[in-house]
Amino acid sequence: MTGLVRPQNLRGFRDLLPEEMLLRNEVVARITRVYQSYGFVPLDTPVLESLPTLLGSGGEEADKQIFVVRENTKPVVAEGEAASVEVGMRFDLTVPFARVIAQYAPQQIKLPFRRYHVGPVFRADDPQPEQGRFRQFTQLDADIAGSSTVAADAEIVAVMSAAFDSLGLEASTGYVVRVNNRKLVDAFLAGVGIEDFETARHVLRVLDKADKITPEALRAELGEGRFDVSGDRIRGVGLAAEEIDALLVFVSVGKDTRVETLDALEALLPSTDQAQAAVAEVREFLSHLDALGVSEASVQLDPSLARGLAYYTGTVYEATLVGAGVGSVGGGGRYDGLVSRFSDDPVAAVGVSIGIDRLVTGLANLGVEFGTARTTADVVVLVMPKVEPAEATRVAAELRAAGVNTELYVGESVGKVGKQLAYANAQGFRAAVMIGGNEVKDGTVTVKNLQAGAESRAAIADNSEYRAAKSAGQMTVPRGELISVVRDILGDTSEENS
Repeated sequence: MTGLVRPQNLRGFRDLLPEEMLLRNEVVARITRVYQSYGFVPLDTPVLESLPTLLGSGGEEADKQIFVVRENTKPVVAEGEAASVEVGMRFDLTVPFARVIAQYAPQQIKLPFRRYHVGPVFRADDPQPEQGRFRQFTQLDADIAGSSTVAADAEIVAVMSAAFDSLGLEASTGYVVRVNNRKLVDAFLAGVGIEDFETARHVLRVLDKADKITPEALRAELGEGRFDVSGDRIRGVGLAAEEIDALLVFVSVGKDTRVETLDALEALLPSTDQAQAAVAEVREFLSHLDALGVSEASVQLDPSLARGLAYYTGTVYEATLVGAGVGSVGGGGRYDGLVSRFSDDPVAAVGVSIGIDRLVTGLANLGVEFGTARTTADVVVLVMPKVEPAEATRVAAELRAAGVNTELYVGESVGKVGKQLAYANAQGFRAAVMIGGNEVKDGTVTVKNLQAGAESRAAIADNSEYRAAKSAGQMTVPRGELISVVRDILGDTSEENS
């Protein structure tokens, strides 16, 4: 047939089929429960923002990655309305949050304000699917606006660590959160004579690449510059050799505990008010981490951490899954100046963003699973031969009314029990319900515990024994006992779900 449109995705975009969506939903649900336990409330914003809202907020590199949206028709502007502006797709959830705070606080939003937000963001960069890096990806953020205290920073780091704990990951061996404070690096740079704001930001951007380029390339980019693999010239910071040596010594400091690392860094800093203030801030932050019970194994002080976005002003942090091969799966920091882009009233803020796509890819690489079901239902009702099909429909309705997630089989194998059971096992249902002619006559129903049946057959090699075991976990019970029997199979004997 001619004229067919080829079904395909745009480069860097993908479809998420049910099996992965079920896993993603479980990951999001676990993290969301953690966020809520810390008092964060949900918030949502449009995918599209005015281009002036987005441009300049995340720095030069972020600006290059913004998708600009073109309208086919010029919108009609009514008298008294503002003229239309160019539109872009949000590249993170932080900039829209800063816009929301400026727009609604303090009338509709009271500060301090804790919010979480899960939604898609868009960046026109080079996709790397094997690392969970796409042009459209999902972020799950938690932020606190209206607090300049480091207690808020510690709360964010603690909730970040607890989120990874909720996924069954072990601290140190499963995940690590690295923390730093940009003020420490700023104080060090000022101590060696680098006080220009743009130069200091350039140093931080280069340090942010430390885990992505070779030590030789890092040193070259801190100095006179280098050429990348494509032959393009990358502008260097222009630091002298002795400045580079001192900086690399400073950012490589690492001791057994966070406090010991800070003590070692303090010894390398100049005796200035700026340095003393930075150390005092970090020391107070670490005391809050200790008070929150955040272990040394889960959160480590790392002076090499910079974070690339331009809007960070103090504490920064980044999480990785050990051995997952996907890079950072979460990060954030303090961004006290971002709201000031939209309002004359400054509002301090701090937050974290977890990248669901990279996280799920990393969990898969590590073999972490949360079950193998391909359905949201626990029970499937099969349609038996020589029985009025509506009888199965009535059973499904009865189970749903009792609060049991139930699928009624409506496929092409209606009346073919073997094929319907094969479907039930493949989808991962926990129980199947069958009502045949004898059951209708006797006022009974047959319930099959699919998980018990699969376990009983798993170790059987003999074909005759395997056929005999097909009825394992299967029972015929009075119709009035259907709900209680199903609940017993599902491990829920309470009446609260009805």
